[in-house]
Amino acid sequence: MTTDQAKHLAENALNTLIEALEKGQSEALRNYLAAMGRFHKYSFGNCLLIASQMPDASRVAGFQTWLRLRRYVRKGEKGIVILAPMVGRKRAEEDNVGDTDETRVFGFRAAHVFDISQTDGEPLAEFAETKGDPQDFTERLKGLIAERGITLDYSEKIAPAKGVSAGGAITLLPGMAPAEEFAVMVHELGHERLHAGVRRCETSKTVRETEAEAVAFVVCQAIGLDTNSAAADYIALYAGDKATLTESLGLIQQMAAEILQGIGAG
Repeated sequence: MTTDQAKHLAENALNTLIEALEKGQSEALRNYLAAMGRFHKYSFGNCLLIASQMPDASRVAGFQTWLRLRRYVRKGEKGIVILAPMVGRKRAEEDNVGDTDETRVFGFRAAHVFDISQTDGEPLAEFAETKGDPQDFTERLKGLIAERGITLDYSEKIAPAKGVSAGGAITLLPGMAPAEEFAVMVHELGHERLHAGVRRCETSKTVRETEAEAVAFVVCQAIGLDTNSAAADYIALYAGDKATLTESLGLIQQMAAEILQGIGAG
């Protein structure tokens, strides 16, 4: 596959993803966002805290959030301790402009969350996952990751996250379906290649997650996996939208093309 062919493939796939976002959220996605939108953004440190206290945790939320979702923490259940940021506003003076509010994190406090297994009540909606058979592209992708000097490992400790990247190292949750494993691996490789160093500090988490998931969508579609609405669901979950996606279009196309060429797709 030539660079131009890879870029063209990336452009077509991204247009498909943009169209999915423009069409709005499906009923299943709306239900999923209502259920999950308040408690999906856990830091790597909190993922480790959760895993150390409840290795089998899958979906966690605070007591009041579960109530809003019409689920109820069972009497006697022990909460999982995480560190919650304490956010406040600081008044800042700007020359010839006046006062503005500046949001700051002043520290962290211990907070408690509960896994869905500790609750009873109405079921949560599921949202789409990537499906299909990645065939030998998974091994090719692992080879590409190694060529880029990035280590790849598997650990139950990152649950409930499916994958994390940490500056030259990717860790995946073991036991995922083959298509999902491939998609998560591409997502984390996207982080490693796009969000290292200075650019990580210059971008928001929403931008970074949107870019990584868009790269995963393009690559998965290119090798014939059924992405369904998985990428659009994920991007919407992180509050990304068409505008966020299009601002990063060039970088997404470039990275998707690099990965596609690296695994010999097409």
